[in-house]
Parts: sequence; C-alpha cells; structure tokens
Amino acid sequence: MALSNNVIAAINFVAMLLSIPIIGAGIWLATEPDNSCVKILQWPVIILGILFLVVAIAGFVGAFWRIPWLLVSYLIAMLILIVLLACLVVFIYMVTMRGSGHLEPSRSYLEYHLDDYSGWLRRRVRAPFKWDRIRACLSSTNMCAELNQSYRMAQDFFNARITPLQSGCCKPPTQCGYTFVNPTYWISPINNAADMDCLQWSNDQTQLCFNCDSCKAGLLANLKKEWRRTDIILLITLVALISVYLIGCCAFRNAKTEDLFRKYKQGYT
Repeated sequence: MALSNNVIAAINFVAMLLSIPIIGAGIWLATEPDNSCVKILQWPVIILGILFLVVAIAGFVGAFWRIPWLLVSYLIAMLILIVLLACLVVFIYMVTMRGSGHLEPSRSYLEYHLDDYSGWLRRRVRAPFKWDRIRACLSSTNMCAELNQSYRMAQDFFNARITPLQSGCCKPPTQCGYTFVNPTYWISPINNAADMDCLQWSNDQTQLCFNCDSCKAGLLANLKKEWRRTDIILLITLVALISVYLIGCCAFRNAKTEDLFRKYKQGYT
C-alpha cells in the first residue's frame, strides 16, 4: 500500500511539472503584441495550466498522507481537465486549418485575404466594436515605425520578409498600384477599384491600413502561426498527462487491491 501511494505521489509530482509548459505557453501568448490585443486564447490556456497544477498538488497531498477521498477526487478532476485540454487542442487545430499568404509580383513578402480564414476567427475581428479596440491596441505599437527605420529604398522593402501583421496593416495592398515613398507612405494609386482596402488606406501614421480587411487577415495569419506553436506544446503535454494519468489509475487500483487484501488477511488471522 505504501509503495503504491509513493508511486501515485511521484506521478502527481510529474503532473505538477507538466502544468508548467501549459502555463508557460499561455504567458508566452500574452506577451505577443497581437495576442495581447486580441485576448482570446492566452487566459484559457493559463487558467487550464493553473487548474492542472492545483489538482496535481491535491493528488500529491492525497497520496503522501494517504487520504483516499482526495485521491478519488484527484482522479475525477484530472480526467475532466485532460478532456478539456484535448478539446482545446482539437479546437485550436480546427480554427487554424485554413488561411495562408499570397504571393504578389516582384514582392518577397506575402499578402493576406480575410476570407481565407475560418469563420470563427473572422468573427473575432469583424464586429466593429471588437475591431475598434484591437485596432487601437495595434496602432499603439511600433511595428510600422520599425519598417521606416529598416527600409529606405523601395527595392529593399519589396525584397523584405516582413510579418503578416506588418504586411496587412502598415502598407496598402500591392494590387492598388500605389507608388512607394517609404514603407508607411504611398502615393498615386493606379487602381483604387481593385480592392476595397485601396480606399481605406491613409498616409496618416495613426491610421495607415488599420481599417483594412488585409490588416485583419494579417492579424489572423500571425495568430495562426502562434496558436499552432502553442498547439504543439499542448499536444505533447496532453500525451504526457494521459500517460501519467493511466499510470496513476493503475497505481491507485493496486493500492486499493493491496488494502483489501490486507484487511482480508487481518480478518482471517
């Protein structure tokens, strides 16, 4: 019985350690400028990681001090959390399946279209009251100003590998035919009818293309890239947690069997 409880305690210590990547993934998302503006995924991930940590501590205490009801509660709660984590992993994968950049002639950077992305993600940025808050947050960053400091000549900018967010928010769409002055200042459009975003472009450095659908698409492209990385971390952690949980269930069952055998032996003697 003592051996099985020690095994369960050790397993719960491992589960405590496994909560760290989940919490860390959420904190990493919160530090990314685009995710900190959107505020969708980071808090569910952080909260789920903290719950794993709390439940694992409860299981450790129950095993170390041999508190059966706490161990049973731990097994039930851990199963629920594993199911929730699995649902989150699948959900992230499903909403990030669609969407990719498009090549434009004589450009090294990609451009992005909002309709390429999943409906769920599009709804997060299409509502005016939601986008007004996100736009204000994005425009307060220095991501566009950095382009002016890095690229002085048109060809240098056209050959640059800029981020999806910079591509969508800091310049007009290529098909509008604007003439380059600097990365955030463009003049003399050739074809304003090519895209509605052509009319949304402004050389006002506080506006730029932050009202464009291309900016929303660039944001979703950035989110997709970061969420996919997070999903890989969560998937690896999920597999490890399932393994730990199954070993814990076996150890708990052995402990109960040993306890019943001990009571039977005492009653027999």
